[in-house]
Amino acid sequence: MYKNIIFDLGGVVINYTPRDFLMDRFMNKKAEETVYSLTFGSKEWQELDRGAISRGTGNRIMLENAAACGRTFEVQAVIDEWESILKTNRRTVNTMCMLKLAGYRLYYLSNIASDTMEHIRQRDFFPLFDGGIASCDVHILKPDPKIFTLLMQQYHLAYDESIFIDDNKQNAQAAYNLGITGILYKNHKSFERALGVCGVQLPDARNVRSMVSKLKQEHDTAAAGG
Repeated sequence: MYKNIIFDLGGVVINYTPRDFLMDRFMNKKAEETVYSLTFGSKEWQELDRGAISRGTGNRIMLENAAACGRTFEVQAVIDEWESILKTNRRTVNTMCMLKLAGYRLYYLSNIASDTMEHIRQRDFFPLFDGGIASCDVHILKPDPKIFTLLMQQYHLAYDESIFIDDNKQNAQAAYNLGITGILYKNHKSFERALGVCGVQLPDARNVRSMVSKLKQEHDTAAAGG
């Protein structure tokens, strides 16, 4: 019987579509691939997620690499604008509310940079989580099994009572290899269908609207007080 639902953040709870972002900006396949390799797909981006370098250092190195291949303008545009893609996936949040109402414990396990994580912690949905681990805090990236083990040990979670959702196949497979049920997130419909296959029952959506409204109200109150 499942008790714990573990979420990746980017690509599941938060929209994260870097290739779409690049396509909208440049509309040139060669430029998109080059800029992707200099930014989102770069070693520096991984090191940011690992918490090994600061955002300032990462940006500086990416711009130096961009200058060497004549892509400074494009990489600067990514640095300035990429966070615009980090919109909350409200359909996932609604499902999280339903899971919470049904009594499941919710956790996050995400490859994410420290400054981005701080921003995400301010989102109205964040209090839904009972805990979680960000790669930048433990200096380990998925799909390394060690980061999964840290989460399970820290919160005393049973592997066979846990489901992990990620939009990356390697990460979902890594969870499965450890005995955690892994769900590959492709879209919201297939995600909810997969939960149903696992026997996860979701409550009436009318209760969710009330919970979402309460979360938003609490978030707005806290923001005003800060």
